Amino acid sequence: MPETRGEREARITEAFVKFERDYMGRGPTGARTYLIDDMVLVRLQGVITRAEQHLASADATGRGRDLIKQTRIELLEKARPQLTALIEELTGQRIRSLHTDISVKTGERIILLTLEPRV
Repeated sequence: MPETRGEREARITEAFVKFERDYMGRGPTGARTYLIDDMVLVRLQGVITRAEQHLASADATGRGRDLIKQTRIELLEKARPQLTALIEELTGQRIRSLHTDISVKTGERIILLTLEPRV
């Protein structure tokens, strides 16, 4: 029996939660994946640590916020090959691009992957 969209979304969510725990050292408090046409949208909640919250709020210039965002983006870029292989295995499609942003206010991270068309 073929896998449903919901089952595939759940498997991708589980993989991202495991990735966050293994690679970042702590998992999100909530996670959800949405498959939309040729896109995989992953929403991770509760990914900001207390130390990062303090750093972001302690500096009115926004420098702390920028440092957190830059660090999180760089960490994800370093793990891109690992993450790409994981998602390609789960979707059966090659990754075209990966985009991410994180909110230090809400503690949410959004990861958007676009997929190559199926052959």
